[in-house]
Amino acid sequence: MPRPETKRITPPPIGLIAGWGRFPIEVARAIVAGGGNVCCIAIRGHASDELEAICESVKWSGVGRVGGHIRHFRRSGVEQVAMAGKLFKSDLLFSGSLWLRHLPDLQCLRTFGPLLFGRKRDARDDRLLLAVTNTYNRSGLQVCAPTDFAPELLVNHGMLTGQRPNAGRSRDIEVGWRVARQMGGMDIGQSITIKDGAVIAVEAIEGTDACIDRTGELCRRGGWTLVKVSKPNQDMRFDVPTIGPQTVDRVHKAGGTTIVIEADKTILVDRDETLAKARQAGIAIVAMKESDFQCNRVEAA
Repeated sequence: MPRPETKRITPPPIGLIAGWGRFPIEVARAIVAGGGNVCCIAIRGHASDELEAICESVKWSGVGRVGGHIRHFRRSGVEQVAMAGKLFKSDLLFSGSLWLRHLPDLQCLRTFGPLLFGRKRDARDDRLLLAVTNTYNRSGLQVCAPTDFAPELLVNHGMLTGQRPNAGRSRDIEVGWRVARQMGGMDIGQSITIKDGAVIAVEAIEGTDACIDRTGELCRRGGWTLVKVSKPNQDMRFDVPTIGPQTVDRVHKAGGTTIVIEADKTILVDRDETLAKARQAGIAIVAMKESDFQCNRVEAA
């Protein structure tokens, strides 16, 4: 007798909210490589067209259509959602045409209204991102860390390129690490630049790229260090520190010589290209942990 056909159970697609940069592309590729399908909402003006060739479906949408995004995911059978990629916060919040440009729906107003227009306004990244995450969760969609689907994007501890820092550079790294960590704790930014113990620039709403560019203008001699770390108790579902080829290009152009990132809590996109560019430019990339500073120093060469 012929065997009865067994019905193949197709797992539900993974929802992806894609912003700017390579990170959403790499997350989508990782999901597909693992045998999954991606239902993507690509934020108009931010996300890359490359997602069209990777994802099972792509819906282009404005950032303010929160209710529409949730309905689309639920109609598509999505149960888990990841957010990846940058949103240009200063343009979104302070461009002077927020409502005309983004036409937020009712769910968006319910989610962000108290934070943006209430008596106790709070437009810090964590508050805004946690608000939208909670809205998704209440709607029956589980918001996951994108690295749950692409853990290989997180950097391991150690020297990735270049030579170990000397004593002077090690002191800069330790001071920079402490300052960046405190900034993260206040939800100001993730990155600072430093040379000879003097903090040159700090990242705020303008982002890491602008911080790097400003450092090049302020420190014409070059030879400075970029330190980029996670926040204390970093929520890995959103706003995880990320570097890639563009980071290396900008640091090199602005005269930087060292990039310090946090091991296990920093995303490295386009890994091979990033490291190759760093080697060619003579830039050291080192991934460190908080425990490296327990003795109040960085091990020098």
